Amino acid sequence: MSDLLIIVGRVLTILPLLLIVTLFMGKRAIGELPVFDFLVIITLASVVGADIADPNIDHFPTIIAVILIGLLQKIVSYVKLANRQVGRLITFEPTIVVYEGTFLQRNLKDTGFSIDNILQMLRDKGVFDVNEVEIAIIEANGSLSVLKKPEKNPVTAEDLQINQPPSKISYPVIVEGVIHSKVLEARNLNEEWLQAELRNKGITNPKDVFFASINLLNEIEISTYEDQFNEIPPIQH
Repeated sequence: MSDLLIIVGRVLTILPLLLIVTLFMGKRAIGELPVFDFLVIITLASVVGADIADPNIDHFPTIIAVILIGLLQKIVSYVKLANRQVGRLITFEPTIVVYEGTFLQRNLKDTGFSIDNILQMLRDKGVFDVNEVEIAIIEANGSLSVLKKPEKNPVTAEDLQINQPPSKISYPVIVEGVIHSKVLEARNLNEEWLQAELRNKGITNPKDVFFASINLLNEIEISTYEDQFNEIPPIQH
């Protein structure tokens, strides 16, 4: 019973303190999780969890630890604002993963995201065809920022007083050199058709293709392993 009372007392004291410290740390630490803030949250959770679960741990050092962790996060945030070089050392740089409708395989590999991850994130942004993307960037906190090509941002049908055209969507038919036959069958196509389209693009082996998709008009877009751009605009914090 004494242990239960100790745990109840610690919950009633540590959670209000944790709330105060979190509010002190600011919206930035809550709304997004750069690397350092992610480590701060994990550390806070470990310290508080151990304190609550084990009555044998002294409670006062936990309170001091929570306060010091909150102060450290605040100090680091201030230093990052005052010195951008410090900020770059303790976080990730933004990485371009799609440029002018083409996947950048090397950059994608560096981020640890798969094609499927990026396609899902694009759909979350309302983009169902990678060819519509001018540039897509994995930000330092792991989110995806997307700029669509200018011609892919038409005025609304209401503005033009015309019927809206069908939505454009594309389906992956080759992912990392592997052909998705079911997608071809669903579009009443076959591998012979796909091979012919690849040859028209100067590609003789599907294994050379990093990503390929077709839309409802059976138009194919291809990103090969060799598709890299030497003059990609630099993206920094």
